Amino acid sequence: MDQSVRYTPEEAISAMGFGKFQGLLLVYAGLGWISEAMEMMILSFIGVAVQSEWGLSPAEESLITSVVFAGMVVGCYFWGIISDAYGRRKGFIGVTVVAVVSGICSAFSPNYILFLVSRCILGFGVGGGLVFGAWYLEFIPTANRGAWVLVLTGFWSFGSVAEALLAWIVMPRYGWRWLLALSCLPSVFVLLLSWLTPESPRYLCVKGKIEEAHKILETVAKFNHAKLPPGVLVLDQTKNLDEENSPLLDASLLSSAREKKCSSETCLSSLSIIFSSKLRRTTILLWFLYFANTFSYYGIVLLTSELSNSQTNCSPTTNFTKKAKDASLYRDVFISTLADLVGLVVSAVIVDRLGRKLTMKIFCVLCFILLLPLIVHQNETVTTALLFGSRMFIMSTFTVVVVYSREVYPTSVRATGVGSATSIGRIGGMICPLVAVGLVRDCHQTAAILLFEAVIVLVGCGIFFLSLETSGKGLSDTTPESDEE
Repeated sequence: MDQSVRYTPEEAISAMGFGKFQGLLLVYAGLGWISEAMEMMILSFIGVAVQSEWGLSPAEESLITSVVFAGMVVGCYFWGIISDAYGRRKGFIGVTVVAVVSGICSAFSPNYILFLVSRCILGFGVGGGLVFGAWYLEFIPTANRGAWVLVLTGFWSFGSVAEALLAWIVMPRYGWRWLLALSCLPSVFVLLLSWLTPESPRYLCVKGKIEEAHKILETVAKFNHAKLPPGVLVLDQTKNLDEENSPLLDASLLSSAREKKCSSETCLSSLSIIFSSKLRRTTILLWFLYFANTFSYYGIVLLTSELSNSQTNCSPTTNFTKKAKDASLYRDVFISTLADLVGLVVSAVIVDRLGRKLTMKIFCVLCFILLLPLIVHQNETVTTALLFGSRMFIMSTFTVVVVYSREVYPTSVRATGVGSATSIGRIGGMICPLVAVGLVRDCHQTAAILLFEAVIVLVGCGIFFLSLETSGKGLSDTTPESDEE
């Protein structure tokens, strides 16, 4: 083999293209996202039933949701650290084990306290769902990476619809405990199939396991009926061959040395990398964008129900707030979820054509425009249409931010960077109900809309200050030398 001819994991994946192998990974990672979405959507259905069975106060009922978000805040960062230190595969296996065990425990909880504990642990587990995205991303060719990552995001919406269907069937007949137990099934399937999943070859190369990475790339080539590029697999074309690659000669020594280094690293060391001079600005901006987008998204979701609430009498027009008392909760979930699906389709179509930053700016402006008329009361049809459109565009903005964050961090801290940003975003989700629900219920619709408009303007400013455009560029495996690189 000619040692002077080299190729990187990025070049190998791009040369083989998106094929059957990536399709199987998409289904598996998508199943992981479906399981996370179902566990989150349960919160829309079980609160009243649990409150009725145990005689909970409104504060105790709301705590059921809060503890899940609290667990997710910790879990997002923790599982990001684990997957960067010990591998993507070990990360999502750990996530799934925690989700399955805690989900079953919550279904059989004998009292309120144990129920809260199990739901908090479940939040800690499903908070690691980001690992599925990081793992899947590292198998996707550069040319259409944005679109295929957005397709993966679409599985979340399918999970929401699946949970609504399941709740519609199970809750009236068998109660909330059966709903919790059956909602664990996707996680069980993910766990059973985990032994078939490969580790990311890019991650293996970063850890010095070149030979293992090469075997996985050969498997990808076989499934896709393609061929690997000629030459020797290396981590980075810019490094000297002697330093980077005598892969079949000294890979074991290199791997051993790096594993020892990895095992001695702490959470603080990973955090120091994402806050290094090369990545500090990007990290701070992404933390803000995750927080603000999560705040705005959940705010618009809550506004949809609050502005349509039959008990709200703030509007001078009765038609604005009138809603049939027997309207189905499950039907409402179906309708609201359609906005997410449409947003994902639109994002997937244009994100690789216009680039990440321009796409985010366009969606942000459209969301701002559609929310603006709601500063004053509108009739029910107009309100529903405006909230549907604004939810679609804020969802689109957020999904592109997620794609961008996974591309901008180097492989060694990709899950840590995305996990920390997701943790900050979950805090926005915890704060949002206090603002959106509180202001609208106190008949301050104008103030609520102006607040969300201000946050969306700040999101636009944050996008403007992002210095990198990741569209069409290869993923980085090492920390850049400068912010502009």
